[in-house]
Amino acid sequence: MAKQRCELGMVGLGVMGRNLVLNIADHGYSVSGYDKDGSKVRELQAEAGSRAIHSARTLNEFIGALSTPRVVMMLVPAGRAVDSVIHDLAPQLEADDLIIDAGNSHFKDTDLRAKSLAEKGVLYMGVGVSGGEEGARHGPSLMPGGPREVYERVKPIFEAVAAQVEGKPCVAYLGPGSAGHYVKMVHNGIEYGLMQLIAESYDLMKRGLGLTDDELSAVYAGWNKVELQAYLIDITSRIFTRVDERTGKRLIDVILDEARQKGTGMWTSQDAMDLQVPTPVIDAAVVARNLSALKSEREAASKDLEVRTSRLRGDRDAILKQLKGALYASMIITYAQGMALLRAASRVYEYRLALEDIARIWRGGCIIRAALLEDIRAAYHAHPDLPNLLNDSRLGQAVRRGQKDLRTVVGLAGKLGLPIPCLMASLAYFDGYRSAWLPANLIQAQRDDFGAHTYERVDAKGVFHTRWE
Repeated sequence: MAKQRCELGMVGLGVMGRNLVLNIADHGYSVSGYDKDGSKVRELQAEAGSRAIHSARTLNEFIGALSTPRVVMMLVPAGRAVDSVIHDLAPQLEADDLIIDAGNSHFKDTDLRAKSLAEKGVLYMGVGVSGGEEGARHGPSLMPGGPREVYERVKPIFEAVAAQVEGKPCVAYLGPGSAGHYVKMVHNGIEYGLMQLIAESYDLMKRGLGLTDDELSAVYAGWNKVELQAYLIDITSRIFTRVDERTGKRLIDVILDEARQKGTGMWTSQDAMDLQVPTPVIDAAVVARNLSALKSEREAASKDLEVRTSRLRGDRDAILKQLKGALYASMIITYAQGMALLRAASRVYEYRLALEDIARIWRGGCIIRAALLEDIRAAYHAHPDLPNLLNDSRLGQAVRRGQKDLRTVVGLAGKLGLPIPCLMASLAYFDGYRSAWLPANLIQAQRDDFGAHTYERVDAKGVFHTRWE
């Protein structure tokens, strides 16, 4: 590129960073890219072509290539890597320069980093980016948080590179401080839940019904044409058709049954516990991944604790229809739990989140995009303070219709001995949320009996204690 000052700099030229640089440059903005790994810098340089991209070999060269006030985006792994980059950048930055963390940092770390940099006059934003490699290259969903006036500086770039749905970019200013990273964390928690739900449907069809990979692909492809239409359903259909080059078998059948994680689902569950917001589907999904990691223990237990299982009997098409209904109801419930957590966090952390905006920008680019999100957006447009999506007439009615299928599927899995923790958690959440009375009065009594923790009464205000013995 001709020597000119770049409008934005990118630190971290891995898959996501490199593709986002190319995306930004394709939309007419000049970008400087830097990575400590020189091979990644050379790879960007080779791909840049005639684009307005400067591939910097050193940090000094990188900083020198930026126009002022500088805008530096980081796309590096959460944790120490982020602090290391900030440590290297900060001495070379000036007042009003901006650092954007576009990785999956924990929201509390984002708040601490913003506070520390503010003392030096350097501005800081946490921005969630979802969409994987393809999204970064051609249009992700972006979830920015931080000072609103700072967002206005980068808004044109963000709106240009984001995914587009109905002519509108899948990006919106979400709120102050760590709002962007918090929303991305919950996005990932919902993603955990949806992925586990789909995996459970796969297990029921594979071990319960004996479907082949081709049949599984066809089922998910069919589901992707109706109300279950979603990115995760779509890629699931395609996964079953991929052939392994090494063995000639279907690739899915040679992949080890251990699911890894980077922590964002766990963070979602942890903060939901702190805020006392029930998210049992997300919690169960995190636990399921942890359980999958106990591969050697599970193999031993399968022999010691063997339980004979049999195939599902009955009309296969009828069972598949029930499974589809159960999965759809559970997907709604999973989104409901995530959005309820965002509602509570908005109040506690003073983010002032607009849930309609969040649902809108999740409709394109991101991993959890689905047709269902348009109904969720509409629900919050009609009732911005909706306490739970199950209270929405349309979505609540959809879950009520699907509950029969969900109960049937949970019963079938129980009889077969197949683990479906997220489907079961979905049903338990639905039944708990719709119950005007729950047996928590007994828990109050127990706590008061063994620890004098007091209890409340239905017929009088205040707290009470009884000498139970």
